[in-house]
Amino acid sequence: MHGNGYRVSGILGRTDGCRDPLWGVEFRLTPVERALLRTWELRRLQFIAHAGGAAVTTTQTYTRLEHSLGLLALVVHFAPDDHAARVAALLHDVGHLPFSHTFEGVAGLHHHELGRKRVRGLTQLLADHGLDVEEVLAVEEPGSTSVLRPVGGLKLDHLESFVRSGRVHGRLTEAPARTLAKLRLVDGAVHTDAETGGYLAELAYGEASYMCGYENIVANAALTAMVETLLAGGLDSAELADFTDDELWAALLAEPTTAAMARLLRRDPLAWEMLPVDHPEAGQGFAYQLRKLYLDTPFVDGEPIGVPSERMAELPQMPLRCVVLPRELRKAS
Repeated sequence: MHGNGYRVSGILGRTDGCRDPLWGVEFRLTPVERALLRTWELRRLQFIAHAGGAAVTTTQTYTRLEHSLGLLALVVHFAPDDHAARVAALLHDVGHLPFSHTFEGVAGLHHHELGRKRVRGLTQLLADHGLDVEEVLAVEEPGSTSVLRPVGGLKLDHLESFVRSGRVHGRLTEAPARTLAKLRLVDGAVHTDAETGGYLAELAYGEASYMCGYENIVANAALTAMVETLLAGGLDSAELADFTDDELWAALLAEPTTAAMARLLRRDPLAWEMLPVDHPEAGQGFAYQLRKLYLDTPFVDGEPIGVPSERMAELPQMPLRCVVLPRELRKAS
């Protein structure tokens, strides 16, 4: 399987050959998968940063489409003939708003609900390839027993995210293909040996720690404040939900009430402050809270290994509440 399809890690489905460059999994795209890669529902994900606002402040600039193809590769590795799960892996993130989780819940928008609607919009395409849209949606529904929906433990979606993020942030200590060779999937949950389990738990901790840091919080908080300004000024929430990252930037830069803040975030992110909510100047800024962290860990000897207690003690309690504001506002006061 080393023909022309592998000279470039393609995201177009131009040929049926596919190789995920992170996991090293080589496989054939099915006709329905190639057809889906030509839909806007999936193409749009190439313009949505997986890291959300932190794509502005870190090197984590890969897209939701790259992650979705990585998840497809994992499903192919563990369950190559489960075609409903393969399609569900490709489509699992199509509901995301611009900048991924950054605006989750804003204006009542939630990516799971948007995703179900967008997948149902592909009903005929799936039917043309012998797939029932409700069967595809059921793969990730609560109560499902599938390779994508375990009860407890580390699921493939989060495994893919932890390892892909870990590579960008320099947390990996071995090639992902070597890690993958040590994993088993039981009822959708990742099982492994104690050493590999500890390694994956460290990756989960590393991702959580980064989520609580300046680079992640300031960018996401500033973007959220600006989007709330756009919505208050008349932006329709449905239009927001359909934006790509670049389309949202264009809207922020074109709107007089957000243009200066948008330029400042893009040009000098360190011009922003991150303050505790009880800081004397907190009232000048934009309130923000990080509601949850993802700390799934694999099973070792039949039990989730868990993040070590000393690592958990290093993480703040959720929700993490803070305030961000441009430093120039502090000077002006």
